[in-house]
Amino acid sequence: MKVFLILALALASASANPLDNPLVNPNIQGRITNGQTATEGQFPHQVGLSFSASGSSWWCGGSIIDSQWVLTAAHCTSGASSVTIYYGATVRTKAQFTQTVTSSNFIQHASYNSVILSNDISLIKTPSVTFSSLVSKVQLPSIASSYSTYVGSQVIASGWGRLSDSATSVATNLQYAYFEVISVATCQSTYGSLSVTSKVICIATPNKTSTCQGDSGGPLILASNGLLLGVTSFVHRDGCESGAPAGFTRVTSYLDWIKDNSGVSY
Repeated sequence: MKVFLILALALASASANPLDNPLVNPNIQGRITNGQTATEGQFPHQVGLSFSASGSSWWCGGSIIDSQWVLTAAHCTSGASSVTIYYGATVRTKAQFTQTVTSSNFIQHASYNSVILSNDISLIKTPSVTFSSLVSKVQLPSIASSYSTYVGSQVIASGWGRLSDSATSVATNLQYAYFEVISVATCQSTYGSLSVTSKVICIATPNKTSTCQGDSGGPLILASNGLLLGVTSFVHRDGCESGAPAGFTRVTSYLDWIKDNSGVSY
């Protein structure tokens, strides 16, 4: 089956493409397209992640899942030597506090595939964080034998990604938008079955509203109860305003992996 090109959503510096991925556009910057500006404390589980490697740096998002753990995308941690974590920020560079940890604290999924972005999920272990109204954890789904597909459910994505495909600057303020979950089969009609499996959750992106470069690794939460359903992963190579579905790593498919590697479960 033909697989259409996909675009991973990390924000890379212009000097290098840290992902070494032929499907990834190296000229990537960040902001959710046509979203709304978040208010202080609206998404206390959201963190900003500034990754560094030799001669390059890139920006991603992440979710606090415990006082010592952040969940993000594998294509964000891949190749990085360290990360600075921005906690409680609405204005991107004005965090309540930051922490910097090295790659020895990254747990990247052992079966991550950078070509088709399968198993696009990583954990970051951090020094213990004291929670407050501005910094707190997101709720993971409970481990169960089966889960809803969430098709038709309203979800919220947040991050500091691109405002539009033509944007050249990084967002100052945290953005968010509401979306509807679509079926795996519908998403496969765009990307094929190699990139979109049952371990991926996709959203419709009408009216040029979508996740975009710089949003990678950030949260997709269920609007009705705030459960973490997805980790921001990819959009179509044609751009964030193309109208093609956006893809996320499906968290319910990795709850055992999260528990085995971090001890965190609900």
